[in-house]
Amino acid sequence: MEQPPKRAKISLTGIRKALRLYEYAKPYRFQFAVGLLMLLLSSGASLAFPALLGNLVDAGHKGQLLQQLDKIGLMLAAVLILQSLFSYLRIRIFVSVTEKTLAVLRQATYSHLIRLPMKFFAERRVGELNSRISSDISQLQDMFTTTLAEFLRQVIIITGGIALLAVTSWKLTLFMLAIVPVICVLAVVFGRFIRRFSKEVQAQVAESNTIVEETLQGIFNVKAFANEFFEIGRYRTKTNEAAATGIKAGAYQGAFVSFLILGLFGAMTAVIWKGAMLMAAGDIEVGQLFSFILYSGFIGGSISGLAEIYTRIQRALGASENLLEIHDEPIEDIHPLPPAQRIPAIAGDIRFDGVSFQYPSRKDIAVLENVGFHIAPGWQVALVGPSGAGKSTVVSLLLRFYDPVSGRILIDGKEANSYDLSVLRNQMAVVPQDVFLFGGTIRENIAYGNPLAGEEEIIHAARQANAWEFIQHFPEGLNTVVGERGIQLSGGQRQRIAIARAVLKDPRILILDEATSALDSESERLVQDALDKLMQGRTSVVIAHRLSTVRRADMILVLDKGHVVEAGTHEELMGKEEGLYKGLSELQFTV
Repeated sequence: MEQPPKRAKISLTGIRKALRLYEYAKPYRFQFAVGLLMLLLSSGASLAFPALLGNLVDAGHKGQLLQQLDKIGLMLAAVLILQSLFSYLRIRIFVSVTEKTLAVLRQATYSHLIRLPMKFFAERRVGELNSRISSDISQLQDMFTTTLAEFLRQVIIITGGIALLAVTSWKLTLFMLAIVPVICVLAVVFGRFIRRFSKEVQAQVAESNTIVEETLQGIFNVKAFANEFFEIGRYRTKTNEAAATGIKAGAYQGAFVSFLILGLFGAMTAVIWKGAMLMAAGDIEVGQLFSFILYSGFIGGSISGLAEIYTRIQRALGASENLLEIHDEPIEDIHPLPPAQRIPAIAGDIRFDGVSFQYPSRKDIAVLENVGFHIAPGWQVALVGPSGAGKSTVVSLLLRFYDPVSGRILIDGKEANSYDLSVLRNQMAVVPQDVFLFGGTIRENIAYGNPLAGEEEIIHAARQANAWEFIQHFPEGLNTVVGERGIQLSGGQRQRIAIARAVLKDPRILILDEATSALDSESERLVQDALDKLMQGRTSVVIAHRLSTVRRADMILVLDKGHVVEAGTHEELMGKEEGLYKGLSELQFTV
């Protein structure tokens, strides 16, 4: 499940961190400054409105000439029009700046994320990373578009309103400040208490929804174990808990509404009562009292609104911290390769020299210990052994997803980490057991091996992979959409698309993860034939689960518990009186 964006305490450190993201808004700082000016003007216009209304009431109360009333009325109309215009321009400018800034931020975040090393992705969940780019940046979108503007607007209204109140009547201002802010603060505290119950209800409803999702996904097991009524009971318990919490929250919410009615209307009544007393004493005019009441309402509403804005700022700061955590992670030293650097530049000689390795997340467990072997250019080498022996780790180190903790990996006699990482990986291709295809067309998936390839090269690669025949049978040919993860294709077809992708890349080092283990006999024959053609003239490292596929290998490396325990051809290893390979082989072929 996706984690909600965390809240960060508002501190100078947190604000300083968040301001780093404003670097992406620098190209648009002039537009942003104009937007802030529009915000200031629209807030000033809203503050002028109650004063003009008070003047209008005073003019009418004193029986002034109709011309004076018309003048004030026209001024009010002008203020309303200007406020509307300034508000429109402010929103338009802020939205424009925000969308441009966030587009650049999204691009920078994705560009940084995709260049991070494999160890980063091994310690993160995909849902969490997806949340960073989607929900966290959406939080920032709200922050830049509305939250920041609303915060500044509320501050201007509160400070400007109090200043104008003091000018109108300092006695009534002191009285109002002794009552209204206290009521607003109590309302904020009470409101946060109510929201806590709302979150509990949401959490309990989410748990009940999880039960529904899990049971429907695993309906086979639910019915096979006759646990329908057990699941009904689980769901009933969770929904009853949510209902009980909701009822409790409703009682508090009712009390909260009653408190607001009593507190805010009571405070307003008290201000009007005090104003009437001052008006009777001749200290204030009726129009001034009218303006004062409007300003008091503005200020009270703004103080209450600051609580919600504060919460939104907390969320935005939490989102910015999440994003900055990604941006602070060191990336791999990779770069785009021009066509000239894509030409094979290595022979494919591989040597592991005393290599030991532990994964960063499991440093107490040795995955490989003092592993050493040599693979000559053009050899086909098989890695065999029980699950967890370290076969996949050898491949990960070869691709430099990780570097050894100790020892050296040499490619053509040079240490692997001395090569340009982009150039080195461009000389390798992988055909995995569980093929991942992107959801686009067959053409796009094959061209992933070399995005610069033309139509003829793609078709040639498809022919080499024994894929062109079935591709031609589709009405749209290469433009056939394969669906999410290649769901529209069979297992054998997906494997052959992956082989065509590797053919198009034309690597010097080929890595195969037993690509035929889950196929029917006809698909296996076609895939194995394509693999045989692909391996010709290349150094091939094959992770073998079925030993029948490695009999022709130039060398078989038998791994067990992180060590190379045997090495040799099939005949040499089978000729031993005893050994792990011979035992595994006899076990497979006698079953």
